[in-house]
Amino acid sequence: MLAVVGVRFRQAGKIYYFDPGDHPIRRGDHVIVETVRGIEYGKVVVGKRFVSEDEVVLPLKKVIRIADDRDAEVMKANRESAKEAMVICAEKIRQHGLGMKLVDAEYTFDRNKIIFYFTADGRVDFRELVRDLAAVFRTRIELRQIGVRDEAKMLGGIGPCGRILCCSSFLGDFEPVSIKMAKDQNLSLNPAKISGLCGRLMCCLKFENEHYEMAKRNMPDIGARVKTPEGEGKVVVLNMLERKVQVELTESGRKVEHPAEEVTVVR
Repeated sequence: MLAVVGVRFRQAGKIYYFDPGDHPIRRGDHVIVETVRGIEYGKVVVGKRFVSEDEVVLPLKKVIRIADDRDAEVMKANRESAKEAMVICAEKIRQHGLGMKLVDAEYTFDRNKIIFYFTADGRVDFRELVRDLAAVFRTRIELRQIGVRDEAKMLGGIGPCGRILCCSSFLGDFEPVSIKMAKDQNLSLNPAKISGLCGRLMCCLKFENEHYEMAKRNMPDIGARVKTPEGEGKVVVLNMLERKVQVELTESGRKVEHPAEEVTVVR
């Protein structure tokens, strides 16, 4: 078994695991660690625990130290510098006439690299831009193209429900969302109704999907011939939440609703 702590570098970002070593690290502490991007400042969101080797990616890097107030000041200064870098980079993009939208910028903790995040409809040749930026900032430059869902996660915002976007507040990873989920939940298939600020299907369609899938297993399909206490008919609507079935009766054409357990499929 290995001792690990889980660290995040962004709000609602992915959790990465590190070896705590002999440091008395607790959940909520900030730590300095070494990553593939360089020396980084992160927040411990999973306290020290023991896991098997197949639960983590080996080899684990060790936590360098617990961050102090001075480190917090460095991070604050880096964020301010990143905002200034955004302005300069946006101007350089305009000068080069590149079809890309700058989303965010960040310095690594040791200022060994500055990363610019952008969206674009296709591939962008930004080699000249990188050379210009390197001449200005005198450090390593990385331009990283991201998708529209990642853009929404970084920028944040208020969703149609009136709450802060799930992706920017607590979702660590994006899960696949399909139009079938909206159909199973009897939602309007109007794109404006089921799309988030990013223009993609709302992540929350996934949250209750398992509940709807389980309910659907015990209910007849729409269009199925069924027998009800009031006679035979055809299923026209499924109320998954209340486990009820709406049936159009064959003889009268009247629509009736019954609990799913009172309805049987005609074989």
